[in-house]
Amino acid sequence: MSLIETIRQNQLEARKNQKKERLSVMQVVLSVLKNESIAKQKELSDEEVIEVLQKQVKQLNDAMKDFVAGNRQDLIDQTKNEISIISEFLPAQMTEEEILAEVNNIIANFGEIKPNDFGKVMGQAMSKMKGKADGNLVGKILKEQLTK
Repeated sequence: MSLIETIRQNQLEARKNQKKERLSVMQVVLSVLKNESIAKQKELSDEEVIEVLQKQVKQLNDAMKDFVAGNRQDLIDQTKNEISIISEFLPAQMTEEEILAEVNNIIANFGEIKPNDFGKVMGQAMSKMKGKADGNLVGKILKEQLTK
């Protein structure tokens, strides 16, 4: 079963079990996936579905920063719940220790690195960890390692 079919199945279960909040999130996710499919004029692969879901989570995290600044606890709680529902369909994220180990491995294989090689190393790191790690966290860890 493809990832999009799994999401559709979850939507049906949420509808049957009358879980309104979960159903709402599933409907939004399926709508965004359908729009992306129309834009690309083809069915989305699981990797493309994951990319779309990660964009959704990133947008929700960005919105949550505004809610925190505005001291809107109700919206913060709702957004956290939406993120947790969408995250169920994403692959497990790497821990900081796993990212650090992978970054050190990439640096070791890269050879001599100058401080201005950040972009090259970051590109290689993200190609290996795409979908498994947050780019901001990878960048932060990489900067720390390059400045040592």
